[in-house]
Amino acid sequence: MLRPILTYPDPFLTKKAASVTRIDDKVRELVRDMIETMHAASGVGLAAPQVGVGKRVIVVDVSPVEKESPPVALVNPEIMERAGSVEGMEGCLSVPGVEGMVSRAESVLVRGLDLQGQPVRIRATGFLARALQHEIDHLDGTLFIDRIPATAAPAR
Repeated sequence: MLRPILTYPDPFLTKKAASVTRIDDKVRELVRDMIETMHAASGVGLAAPQVGVGKRVIVVDVSPVEKESPPVALVNPEIMERAGSVEGMEGCLSVPGVEGMVSRAESVLVRGLDLQGQPVRIRATGFLARALQHEIDHLDGTLFIDRIPATAAPAR
């Protein structure tokens, strides 16, 4: 089911999401809806707060850019390691029509849970690393416009 995507300046987007305590059919349905919503909006990532759910859940599908990267759904993801630094252009489904240069770690190690509650570790570089960092930021109430120079960002 397609879910409406909240857009800036909706205050819900700045709230920190709560950890998921139990992965059940409701969480799996949320992930299916998020993937469908992300694809319908031609996005490469989506975090639960962007669809009005204050839970630590993200989906990422960078296969349009990095063909070898399979879609990812993570519950309670966290970045364990960061290395390097690289700037790149970013946009966001919740901030339509705005793009900006954002500095991110060049590579990351992310851990979380899959939809069966099993631990997962993803070592990512390139666009996948950028997308994971962007979506995990959403779980902490941070938008990419918070990371671009004030002169280039819309007023907060």
